[in-house]
Amino acid sequence: MPPLVVAERIGQSFPSGTVLEDVTVGVSEGDRIGVVGRNGDGKSTLLRILSKTFEPDSGRVTWRRDLQVGIVEQSDSLDSGDSAIAAVVGDRPEHEWMSDPAVRDVLGGLMGDLDHHAAVSTLSGGQRRRVALARTLVKRWDLLVLDEPTNHLDLEGVTWLAEHVKRRSEALMVVTHDRWFLDEVCTLTWEVHDARVDAYEGGYAAYVLQRVERDRQAAASEERRQNLMRKELAWLRRGAPARTSKPKFRIDAANELIEREPPVRDSVSLAKLATARLGKDVVDLLDVSVEYDGRPVLRDVEWRIGPGERAGILGANGAGKSTLLGLVTGAVTASSGRVKRGKTVKIAALTQDLADLDAVADDRVSDVVARRRASYVVEGKEMTPGQLLERLGFTSAQLSTPVRDLSGGQRRRLQLILILLDEPNVLILDEPTNDMDTDMLAAIEDLLDTWPGTLLVVSHDRYLLERVTDHQFAVLDSRLRHLPGGVDEYLRLRAAQPAELHVPPETRRANEAQRATQRGGQAERQAKKDVVRLERQIERLTAQIADLERAMVEASTEPARLMELERERGPLVEELERAEEAWLEVSAALEG
Repeated sequence: MPPLVVAERIGQSFPSGTVLEDVTVGVSEGDRIGVVGRNGDGKSTLLRILSKTFEPDSGRVTWRRDLQVGIVEQSDSLDSGDSAIAAVVGDRPEHEWMSDPAVRDVLGGLMGDLDHHAAVSTLSGGQRRRVALARTLVKRWDLLVLDEPTNHLDLEGVTWLAEHVKRRSEALMVVTHDRWFLDEVCTLTWEVHDARVDAYEGGYAAYVLQRVERDRQAAASEERRQNLMRKELAWLRRGAPARTSKPKFRIDAANELIEREPPVRDSVSLAKLATARLGKDVVDLLDVSVEYDGRPVLRDVEWRIGPGERAGILGANGAGKSTLLGLVTGAVTASSGRVKRGKTVKIAALTQDLADLDAVADDRVSDVVARRRASYVVEGKEMTPGQLLERLGFTSAQLSTPVRDLSGGQRRRLQLILILLDEPNVLILDEPTNDMDTDMLAAIEDLLDTWPGTLLVVSHDRYLLERVTDHQFAVLDSRLRHLPGGVDEYLRLRAAQPAELHVPPETRRANEAQRATQRGGQAERQAKKDVVRLERQIERLTAQIADLERAMVEASTEPARLMELERERGPLVEELERAEEAWLEVSAALEG
C-alpha cells in the first residue's frame, strides 16, 4: 500500500536519556499498528513525531502531501467555555450533525451518559477525555493516532471503541496498555525498547508468540523476561487460539512452545495453601441488601467466597461494585441479611488512591520495603524485598529514590509490594492496571499466579480479568449475577438492558431530584421557558420536514436523490416526535 509517513534514521534524546536512535519506520494506508513498550521508553514520542506534532533531534520524516492526521493525546486541548456538544461538533447546525449516522454513533458510544449542554469546565477529567476522543472520531482522517484511548472508558466503552475503529478505513496507530484492545484492532505491533523499534506481525497475542520465538532462536533474552513471556504463552493456550492463526508468519516452533508449557497456575497446590491459611470459611454474604436513603443499591445478594477463589467483578460505573467490596471488607453495613467472615481472614485492598504512600513520601524505596519483612516466598523460593522490587521492574538506582519522586506506575507497584509483604489472605484489586505498561502488567500477573489466597478483582481491563481470575460476577440492576460465559455474557446482558439503565445511577438520581423540584416557583418559570423553546424547535423542524417532502415530490423520478432526501428526513421526524413528547410533558406539569 502507498506510504503515508516515512521516518528515516530518526533520533530523540531527553535529559533523562535517549529514547530513539537511528530508527526507520513507515506507516502505509490500511495499517493498524499497536505500539507497546515500557513506560518512558518513547512510545508517545514516536507517535508525536509521526503525527507532525514533534520535531525529532535527528533524521528525516516525510509525509504524503495533504496528509490529514487526527490525534488524541493523553491531555486534551478543549475550550472550557464550550458546551460538551459544541466541543465535539463545533458550530455545525443541529439538523446537520443529527442527520449524520457517524456522529450519532460516536455520541452514543462515548457520551450517552453526559449532558450534551454541560460546560466543558464542569466535566470530570474522564468525561473531558471522552469528549476529546469523540471530537476526533466524528471526523475522517488519513491517519488516526490514539495515545491511551481506553483510559477512563469502562468495559462497554472499550468494546464499542474497538468495533468502531475496526469499521473505520483510516490507517491507525495506537498506544494502549489494554492488551485485549490491541488484539481486537491491530494487525501490526511495534515494540519500542532500548531506543529502537522492532516490528511484529499481528496483535498482542501474535507479538507474544513471535517475541518468544525470536528470543529462543537468538538465545539472547534474559531468563526472567523469557519466563514471563512463556507464562503469557501458557495463558494464550487457554484463552484465544483463533488469534494465533491471524499472522502470516511461520509459528510452528512457537506453537510447540505453547504445548510444552504447563498451566499458568497450579490451582490444586494454591487451593491447598489457601485452605491452610484461611480455613474453609472466608466471607459469606447471605441474602444481603444495602439501601441508601431508602434507595436499593444491592438486593438479595447471596455469595459464598471460598479459600483460593479468584473472582472478577464487572459492572457499570455506579452499579454498586464498591458497595459490594465494602461488604466484603466490612466498610459497608448491610441493611438486611447477614455477612459472615472467617476468624482468620485478613483482607487487604489495592485501591486507586495512592494517598497511603504520602506518609513515607520522603523515605527511600528500599527503606520503606525493608521495614515490612525480611523475605517473601514466591514459588517456594525466598526472595528479599530488593529482589521482589526488581521482579516488579525497579532498577538498583530506583531503590534509593524517594517515594515522592516515583511515577504513578511505580507508586502503584510499590503499593502492591507493601500489601503483599503484610501477607493478607484475601486481596482486593480495584483497577490495578492504571499507569501500567504491558510488560509490567505481565510481571504483576506472574506474581499473582503464585499468590495463595482469595483474589477479588474489579477492572475494566478485559485481558487482566480473564488472565488472573477463574470466573466472573456482575452487578446488574442492584443484583449480583454469576457469569458462566464470562465477559461476553456480561456484554450481552448489558446490551439487553433498557437504555435508561445504562445511565449511571447517580445521574438518574440527579435527574429524579431535578424533576422533584419542578413544583417550586423557579422550576415553573423554567418550564415556561422550555415550552417556548420547544414550540420554536417544533416549528423549525416542521418547516424543515416540509421542505424535504416538497423536494421528494420533485425528485420522484430520481431514486438515488429520493433515498438521500429520505435519509435526511428520518432523523428530523424522530427529533420532532421527541420534541412534541417533551412539550406535552412540560405542558402537563405546568397545568398540574
